[in-house]
Amino acid sequence: MNLSYWEYKTWLSNIDFTIIGSGIVGLNCALKLREKYPEAGILILEKGILPQGASTKNAGFACFGSISEILADLKSHTPEEVVSLVQKRYNGIQALREKLSDTKIGYQQLGGHELFLEKDKELYYSSLSKIEEVNTLLFPVFKENAFEENKNIFSFLNIKEKYITHKFEGQINTGAMMQALLKKVVQNNITILNGINVQDFQEMQGRVEVKTDKFQFNTQQLFIATNGFAANLITEKIKPARAQVVLTKPIKNLHIKGTFHLEEGYYYFRNIDNRILLGGGRNLDFKKEQTTEFGVTSLIQQKLEQLLKEIILPNKEFSIEHNWSGIMGVGETKKPILKRISSRVFCGVRLGGMGVAIGTVIGEELAGLYLIS
Repeated sequence: MNLSYWEYKTWLSNIDFTIIGSGIVGLNCALKLREKYPEAGILILEKGILPQGASTKNAGFACFGSISEILADLKSHTPEEVVSLVQKRYNGIQALREKLSDTKIGYQQLGGHELFLEKDKELYYSSLSKIEEVNTLLFPVFKENAFEENKNIFSFLNIKEKYITHKFEGQINTGAMMQALLKKVVQNNITILNGINVQDFQEMQGRVEVKTDKFQFNTQQLFIATNGFAANLITEKIKPARAQVVLTKPIKNLHIKGTFHLEEGYYYFRNIDNRILLGGGRNLDFKKEQTTEFGVTSLIQQKLEQLLKEIILPNKEFSIEHNWSGIMGVGETKKPILKRISSRVFCGVRLGGMGVAIGTVIGEELAGLYLIS
């Protein structure tokens, strides 16, 4: 693609900071850089026509971790590490709400409920017995007991008789959130170019040369915020994880309100516009779902419909109107990768399916890697 002098001069010259990825991390990184450097040339490159990956593909959970997830994390992380992870999620949600307002992101604190299938009675009773212990552990974060028992008020079938509820969890409209962030970025004189796939970069003396599928250009500093796609550009320990989602048509008199987790978080659902959004199922085929390819599979889609019929919406007519997938970034630990790769290249990736919760603070901390360098 041969660009004109005008195109290079206007969009690709005098670039101080380039950010790869216009998701929640990339946009917050750009805003933080603009706050510190009002006159800098800031460019964001996005390979999709809209922000791709997970930022506009997720379920919109403002969550901190269900009780079974916290207990599972305690088997592979120290208590201090678990508290730190939850604190970062809590701080991230509060920062997002403060930056954009609850109205603009459609925030509602309706609680997050973990359901336990009849077959998971051992996990159920174990989780019940640990409520007080986990509440004590996380008290410094929430300043109150976060977890409590609740009756099955929404009449789900084939589950144990009580939920374990995280009363501080909520939900947002992620499309509205991303639109609000994009508007804020544009208002701050930050350029976004869509449909640009970064293929490679090379640090040179005094600059970074960036090669895309459309053109090459130079930037002073490069920030990688592509989460599950980051392995295409850097050698950090990160794997993609595809998450499939279905959305029903509107359901008359839908009484279900809140966010819900099933089978240690591998399935999750919520209400939205009198519909049920249900996602998950990668545990059915971890190998196949470790991909950066968008798409859905009959194996997982059939399982999601089965859950709707047998547990979530029993004896109720419904039909699927939409399905889609998003790409998360996961690894051996829940801790994100936030580091300086070289003197002019930085990354903030591997959000572990918690992008809504931690994306704001990870983006700001990513910008901070340069601020303190």
